[in-house]
Amino acid sequence: MLTVALYVAFLSIAIAIALCTLRLVRGPHAADRVLAFDTLYINTIALMIVLDIHLSTSVFFEAALLIALTGFVATVALARYLARGNVMDSTDA
Repeated sequence: MLTVALYVAFLSIAIAIALCTLRLVRGPHAADRVLAFDTLYINTIALMIVLDIHLSTSVFFEAALLIALTGFVATVALARYLARGNVMDSTDA
């Protein structure tokens, strides 16, 4: 039963990644592209966790944590750039 659930999860996440990639390429606004990028890295994390469960290891879990940290910082930087026009102000330093 777990094998069937894992294959359904793989298929669902693959469809979600494909749809996020489509929105990333075709997004009419920059904010749409940032949200698609955010969702894409979350789906990548989910895919790595499901793969980790399937293979019964902990290697992919650690990689998923690194992707989560990098994706969060990138999303914050992109959102700040869209809101202000730059990432760091002279008052931020």
